Amino acid sequence: MQDPSINVLGTSLQSCSTAPMTGFFRTGCCDTGPQDRGRHTVCAVMTAEFLALSKYLGNDLSTPRPEFGFAGLKPGDKWCLCADRFVQAHDEGAAPLVNLAATHRRTLDVISLEVLQLYGADPDMASD
Repeated sequence: MQDPSINVLGTSLQSCSTAPMTGFFRTGCCDTGPQDRGRHTVCAVMTAEFLALSKYLGNDLSTPRPEFGFAGLKPGDKWCLCADRFVQAHDEGAAPLVNLAATHRRTLDVISLEVLQLYGADPDMASD
């Protein structure tokens, strides 16, 4: 039997977003597994600054791609972000806010809880 998904706070992993639908497995949760080589485990609340940085770094998350059913992200949208991209954004001073209850505990393999807590989002932004 597989363990239930746990967040960085040690409780059950909450949904990140279903509008837009996010997660490596497109379930709305930032679950991960061996197939998820990018570790899409950080439930991030998009900001204009982060979206601009991500586009500059070669991962354009804001431009709609209808051929993939992707409407493009805008500030305020929640998205399961790769842990390494979050670290990169943190280092550049452009990290987005983080929904800790919806961020998978495997994130802690890459980012300390103390750093994540610096970006903790308001619980009212938790999930849709």
